[in-house]
Amino acid sequence: MREFLSAATSFPTVPFGAALVVVVFFWLLVLAGAADHHSFDGDLDTDLAGIGGVPVTVTVSVMVVVGWFTSLTGTVLMHRSGTTGLVRAGFACAVFAGALLVGWIATRGFVRCFRRRFPDEPPPSRQDFLGRVCTIRTGSVSSDFGQAEVVAADGSTAVVQVRLAGPADGAALVPGSTDALTSGSAGLLYAYDDAGEFFWVSAYDKALDPGPPPPSRPRTAQRTGARRTPRRTG
Repeated sequence: MREFLSAATSFPTVPFGAALVVVVFFWLLVLAGAADHHSFDGDLDTDLAGIGGVPVTVTVSVMVVVGWFTSLTGTVLMHRSGTTGLVRAGFACAVFAGALLVGWIATRGFVRCFRRRFPDEPPPSRQDFLGRVCTIRTGSVSSDFGQAEVVAADGSTAVVQVRLAGPADGAALVPGSTDALTSGSAGLLYAYDDAGEFFWVSAYDKALDPGPPPPSRPRTAQRTGARRTPRRTG
């Protein structure tokens, strides 16, 4: 125990030990809901070091833990070697640099395994629904009310808020007209309002949808063979 405390409170273990205390305190705050593990993603660019693709707090935590353990092991071996003076100082600097290198290598291996198992995919966005045909699910759609069901690219469905722009003269839409949207009718999502969190929708006639292109017809094989000679009549 005394050997452990002596190694943990001497250089080069002390810098890693202080960083380890900060890491543990941060994750306690995350567990308590007072901090987010994505808090520093916009402040540090870890892609340059080859350890990007996971939250910065995770990569730093792995590097600190591995570096602390490596430096502690190296410090214990340094104390047992009995070196003193400049030799011991050089040994301590070498252990510090080696702990940083081992921590970086371990973190890079961890990130590679994480990327392989959890490939980076862009999160779904509401902008993905733009240009899609939806089905109105409310009795009608106006400039301040309406809902519609839309099918995402992966086949899942979502109910979104939709709004219909009124006529230019401010007149009300006549039910049954080509511009009115009622329950079960088709609409086209053509714009998204970030402030109101709804889509602008317009009437859409499914009969005008050309649908998927027809399959290409195979070319007819050329007929080969001898020509028939006409019979002579005499």
